[in-house]
Amino acid sequence: MSFSSEWLDLREKADIAARDASVLAEVRRFLEQASAPVVVDLGSGTGSTLRAIGSSHARWRLVDHDPVLLAEAARRSGPDIETVELDLTRTADIPFESATLVTASALFDLASASWIDALADRLVTSQTGLYAALSYDGILEWVPSDPGDDAIRDAFNAHQRGEKSFGPALGPDGAGYLANAMRKRGYNVTTARSPWRLGPADAELQRALVTGIAKAAGETGVESADAWRARRLAAASQLHCTVGHLDVLALPAPRPDALHMPSPRRT
Repeated sequence: MSFSSEWLDLREKADIAARDASVLAEVRRFLEQASAPVVVDLGSGTGSTLRAIGSSHARWRLVDHDPVLLAEAARRSGPDIETVELDLTRTADIPFESATLVTASALFDLASASWIDALADRLVTSQTGLYAALSYDGILEWVPSDPGDDAIRDAFNAHQRGEKSFGPALGPDGAGYLANAMRKRGYNVTTARSPWRLGPADAELQRALVTGIAKAAGETGVESADAWRARRLAAASQLHCTVGHLDVLALPAPRPDALHMPSPRRT
């Protein structure tokens, strides 16, 4: 799948506001403690995750299959970043060399169980950390409510579990599956809710969101999707919307031998 830079720009402010602050602070501490950290950002788009973390200490490697988005990321981020054009379904080819942390935003709800397991195995092999933010978790609510909201949400969630290039997507269950996969592999895992909370000031984003959700719901066979979309678009300047996400931070557990190493002698 690919997303336009216009959509990514439209959602970036909401994404930054939604990221769980305590998880983001832990990510920054983890990078600050590394002597020469390298961050590999999967599905990087125009570099939103880099801008959200804001670490000048780290060297960034942005990986995406869209050369147009990578070129825009390079333009915005400067000459010090590395960009890699790659089909992310090829997990064995993702360039993890020297990586301290792998990041991704709004990606794991599109992934299949087999893709997540393959990625998790590679992370364990290299003992690399993972920060996966803003995976959709199935929560979709509007105030005021509409009689069609529940049917549209259920249809959209079903659509999210369809084929998204990585195999049958886990959709709203993706982040939870990822967290469990990393725990099973011995990682220390933290999860936190990171919902979008949109109001009338976000009417443009809400209109784009409603249009995309209605299109997906219609593709599942919901005949009322167009009528629901028309009602929601007409009311966009008065709506409040919550879109649920989950942030996952998975860090390698300290090796037992490292926990018992003697302190260096002072001379």
